[in-house]
Amino acid sequence: MSEDAQTLDVAAVSRYLETHFPGFSGPLQVRKFSNGQSNPTFQLITPDQTLVLRRKPPGTLLKSAHAVDREFRVQRALADTDVPVARMHLLCEDPDVIGSTFYVMEHIDGRNFLDPTMPTVDAQTRSGVVDQMNTVLAALHMVDVDAVGLGDYGPPGNYLERQLGRWTKQYRASETTKITEMDDLIAALEQALPPDDGQRTLVHGDYRIDNMIFDRTGTKCLAVLDWELSTIGHPYADLASVIMQWQLPPGEEGRGLAGVDRAALGLPSDQAFIEAYCRRRGLSEIQYFNVFLSFSFFRMAAIIQGVLKRALDGNASNPERAMQLGQFVPLFARHGVQALRG
Repeated sequence: MSEDAQTLDVAAVSRYLETHFPGFSGPLQVRKFSNGQSNPTFQLITPDQTLVLRRKPPGTLLKSAHAVDREFRVQRALADTDVPVARMHLLCEDPDVIGSTFYVMEHIDGRNFLDPTMPTVDAQTRSGVVDQMNTVLAALHMVDVDAVGLGDYGPPGNYLERQLGRWTKQYRASETTKITEMDDLIAALEQALPPDDGQRTLVHGDYRIDNMIFDRTGTKCLAVLDWELSTIGHPYADLASVIMQWQLPPGEEGRGLAGVDRAALGLPSDQAFIEAYCRRRGLSEIQYFNVFLSFSFFRMAAIIQGVLKRALDGNASNPERAMQLGQFVPLFARHGVQALRG
């Protein structure tokens, strides 16, 4: 097996596609995408077409994590909505094929921005891209979940309370050393949870610019990717996820906008982005946004702690990157405490 294929049995995938994917014809070449820490993702290249395969990672996994079957379901359900997604081709839940569940989807020919400052484009393009982020986010939260068959996609009840409990358990299960900042943040969030206001929409769970594919020459969003954390929940959590990333340091590691002259770059302020979202959804205000923002920092800290644990256990998708990310857990926790204080 080649280095690029590292955790994928290429011969097994090729045999499976020849049987289950009409029109598939090899030979098959595989290239592993370097970004993404949760579910290993591969580009499948044949003489006739390019596809994408996304699988659960190998090894022992946390319960309910890496749910690629849910990713497949939600993207297929969104195919005819205003939320752009890649076309889903097939889902394989037979672990005997490559050792874990995987799905195959359309390859989107577009561009991806890892850095929200988008240094390779001009101010007008940056403005258009971020406006598309806002448009798609509002569209996502206006999807009729019952009409698209996702009414049972998440449990009922207070979303923040449920998620805080879930991610606290996930964090404790992947804890490698005591981090006082995380303990303080968990305790503070438990005390700050607002009453449930009844809003119940589809939520992406990790909505940010690097999980989106845009037109190569324009600003149109062609697909939203990485739906592993999607569920039925509170829409403000997705909005807070965007603002959370922007509050981080700029550059390769933080991928944020802290200290950046946004106006000079054609980028909106946090408040302008929130107001545009409210206009699109017909909202007059957003209550308890600081709690949603704090929770976003907490959840991301818990996620990267899990990434670090997988790296230490030897089954991370990108071990070197995973070890680097793990150092940011205390930083995210401190940001979470600061957000809660307003």
